[in-house]
Amino acid sequence: MAPSTQFEAAQPPSDAISALVFSPDSPNRLLVSSWDKNVYLYEVVDGADEAKLVNQYEHRAPVLDVCFGANRDEAFTAGLDQQVKKIDLATGEQTVLSKHSQAVRCVVFSPEHSILISASWDNSLHIHNPSSSDPPITIQLPGKPHAMAASPSKVVVAMTARLVHIYDLPNIASALASGSASSIQPWQQRESSLKFLTRAVACMPNDAGYATSSIEGRVAVEWFEDTAESQARKYAFKCHRQAAPEDEGGGDIVYPVNALTFHPVYGTFASGGGDGTVALWDAEAKRRMRQYQKFPDSVAALAFSKDGKYLAIGVCPGFETGMENYSGEGKTKIFLRELGETEAKGKGAK
Repeated sequence: MAPSTQFEAAQPPSDAISALVFSPDSPNRLLVSSWDKNVYLYEVVDGADEAKLVNQYEHRAPVLDVCFGANRDEAFTAGLDQQVKKIDLATGEQTVLSKHSQAVRCVVFSPEHSILISASWDNSLHIHNPSSSDPPITIQLPGKPHAMAASPSKVVVAMTARLVHIYDLPNIASALASGSASSIQPWQQRESSLKFLTRAVACMPNDAGYATSSIEGRVAVEWFEDTAESQARKYAFKCHRQAAPEDEGGGDIVYPVNALTFHPVYGTFASGGGDGTVALWDAEAKRRMRQYQKFPDSVAALAFSKDGKYLAIGVCPGFETGMENYSGEGKTKIFLRELGETEAKGKGAK
């Protein structure tokens, strides 16, 4: 079995990392979006323990999210400048697909249905067909979206006030084809299992459910199927906490859980927190598999490569100690961990 190794990407962003994502068809291509107004493209070199900067794509404002499109040379970004953009990674050409009335927080692309969805702080979703020049369909949301993720058949949108809407992608695809926004209603409306603000959402690769995390050091795991049996399986647990010194009153120091990502092969998932740690969890067995060495700063973003070989970890100072005089300069890093063959493999339920 190949031993696991860990290394840093060359030339990281100069400010906080907002998102990391690997290409769906080129597992060594990594996109990173940053508050420094750039998107970075890296190529991980197999066997060389290095990730080279291939290109960077400047935006007018901080980039809050990025995702790959239909192939390794297509990407989409969500900007603080309210724009949803398409980037041709080969030529660098940028095209504005739509404009919201406030910052765009998230973008997800569904390769199964060739749909791009953007979620904005203007309390709306834009549903795009990236290959068409038609304007997007707008869906109004009951709250401000903070996280969004797609599975093969569903999109999960987590909002303020513990609101979670789940949309059916085949239904969205047919509505987009007919141009009918009124036919797009949530497949399910749920209240989050977590009492505090949602920081991250990730969907299971087997399309069975999703995990959410909050600012209050907790993760919840839920299933899509709306049966009493499936809903009885959902659970939440505390994580990314540290014991406070006894001379300060004891108890827990609670950190936000900023990032979640599921392993594409084994279905286990990783979480990253403001405590600077990354943990691997077995969702079925309800247990932690391992916790990695502490990173120098808060873990802001995580992504597994599509073949499950690499875990990318975005590290930068968090806002846990306030935002005054904040600077990610010189402290923002991208770590890549090449996993051992069975490192992310669950043990199975007890």
